[in-house]
Amino acid sequence: MAFGSFDQHKGGQPVSEINMIPLIDVMLVLLIIFMITAPLMTHAVKIDLPKASSAAQAQETPHIALSIAADGQLFWDETRVSRTQFNERLQQAAQQTPQPELHVHADQNAPYRFVAEALADAAKAGVTRIGFISEPGQM
Repeated sequence: MAFGSFDQHKGGQPVSEINMIPLIDVMLVLLIIFMITAPLMTHAVKIDLPKASSAAQAQETPHIALSIAADGQLFWDETRVSRTQFNERLQQAAQQTPQPELHVHADQNAPYRFVAEALADAAKAGVTRIGFISEPGQM
């Protein structure tokens, strides 16, 4: 099949077939490019992940319920405490073995400043196990 010829007498009819050779060339070039670049795209950072066991804990760890009201009042296990009492109790809790978890229940209307102050006090006292408690499905 010839697309062009030097014969002037032959009638010029349109070619009704698609020339597949340029398409195949483009496909092969793209295939080679992807074969070369695909291994370069799988970069990974080598880190040592901790090993976890699926065994249940033998005993429940003690916890402290810290509630923060919308007006900034602090409640230690449902007992209202001042900021200085809160700091004293945090230091006592940090010395216990095993260290109890601090469960923070904050009112949704409480300014973040009150929560941040309580977390900063806990960090200064040495409390390392802190969890935030929320109600699911309240969106």
